[in-house]
Amino acid sequence: MSTSELAADRQVATDRTGWYRFVVLAVIMGCQLMMVLDTSIVTTALPHLERDLGFTATSLSWVQNSYALAFGGLLLLGARAGDLLGRRRVFMAGVAVFTLASLLAGLAPNPTIMITARVLQGLAAAFAIPTTLALLVQTFPKPEERSRAISIYSAVIGAGGSVGIIIGGIFTDLLSWRWGLLINVPIGIIVLLLAPKFLPETTRSRGSFDVPGALTITIGMSALVYGLVNASEAGWESPITIVSLSAAALFIIAFIVIERRASQPITPLRLFRDVTRTGAYIARILIVGAMFSTFYFLSQYLQNVLGFSAFLAGISYIPLTLMFFATVYVIRPLSKLIGKPALLLVSLVVALLGMLWLSTIGPETPYFPGVVLPLIVLGTGQGIAIILLTEFGMSNVAPEDNGAASGLVNTAHQLGGSIGLAVLTVIFGAAAGSSATPHSPADAHAYSAVFGASVWFYAIAVVAAAIILVASRRTTVRVR
Repeated sequence: MSTSELAADRQVATDRTGWYRFVVLAVIMGCQLMMVLDTSIVTTALPHLERDLGFTATSLSWVQNSYALAFGGLLLLGARAGDLLGRRRVFMAGVAVFTLASLLAGLAPNPTIMITARVLQGLAAAFAIPTTLALLVQTFPKPEERSRAISIYSAVIGAGGSVGIIIGGIFTDLLSWRWGLLINVPIGIIVLLLAPKFLPETTRSRGSFDVPGALTITIGMSALVYGLVNASEAGWESPITIVSLSAAALFIIAFIVIERRASQPITPLRLFRDVTRTGAYIARILIVGAMFSTFYFLSQYLQNVLGFSAFLAGISYIPLTLMFFATVYVIRPLSKLIGKPALLLVSLVVALLGMLWLSTIGPETPYFPGVVLPLIVLGTGQGIAIILLTEFGMSNVAPEDNGAASGLVNTAHQLGGSIGLAVLTVIFGAAAGSSATPHSPADAHAYSAVFGASVWFYAIAVVAAAIILVASRRTTVRVR
């Protein structure tokens, strides 16, 4: 073969690498967006589900909670399954089950079928989502390319909740709430067609599955999510809440003991030895918990207090969503200017100020500027922070631990949502009075109280970011 032919082949390979990785990123983002937005896509449609399917006021909450319970309880198990069985294989199995479950949910004729379908969706997401970040890290080995890919990935995660509310509101008012679930079917089919051709497969591990660790963490996480969900409905003093949270603590402690002794643990505890990674997990739990108040309670405020329709409430989140995606383009130059740890601290302070501004809402607050401007500030800070926390959560991780680290990032995200929603629902109930619920007209003071409480979530996250910054500077000094 001539020199010119070799050069041409190398150029084709280079070009193919570019579009090949673009398709890989698109496939992973399609899966991630599909599953993340399902945590919020039915929020604006809940009154319609109650009427159309015959839910009671109590059972209606399980449209959301059943998904969160299965998702949060099985995330670490799903991450380990990808490491042992092959990440692409587990990814495709999860997408296939999620697609079928979405079809079942969209066609559900009664509450039983709907709840069953939502449980299957949560189970499938728990196995598919942890593999997405691990596959992304594997596909983009160069630091600069990986950072850019993680930025896009994180923007999708951060915007997923608001995108879900936008889509849910549009479909609910203009078509039917069912289309908010059925839209997953064509997306899932496209992902399944592209995945075998473009996603890299990892070799199966010959290690043990760590059954005791898998069982204890699955039961512990499920009990924790269930306890938090029950606390939001029955209160923290409910016997079921106390028993569930106590069981969660016991099983999680047992899990830690098992993991310390296991030769091949489901979650290597060495991942927590790095201050930056641990701080990133903690900060993520806090800011996602705070952000859930924006997704869930602001939607209710717009409809119950300001009188917006589901459609208007949905599109009201567009500025927030745009800011999430816009941060992808500014994070690299800002990181080069002041450094990633410092940028994380600044972004969380900005998010705190945005939430503090939002907490000043009242019954006569106009959408512009009283709601939209705080959302823009909040979206800017939150968008940058989510990107950096994802990157820090995967920093300095050995290739064999990519799946476990990805599982921890997503577990922190899911736990943050569950914990935040439970705590803030209790605060809302206390502020609004015993007769009020998030789905009935209530004094705007209750919504303001929720956002005010969310400010403290960001304040603690700022402390975690400060610790990350100090640890980073100490590491830099030692290297010098």
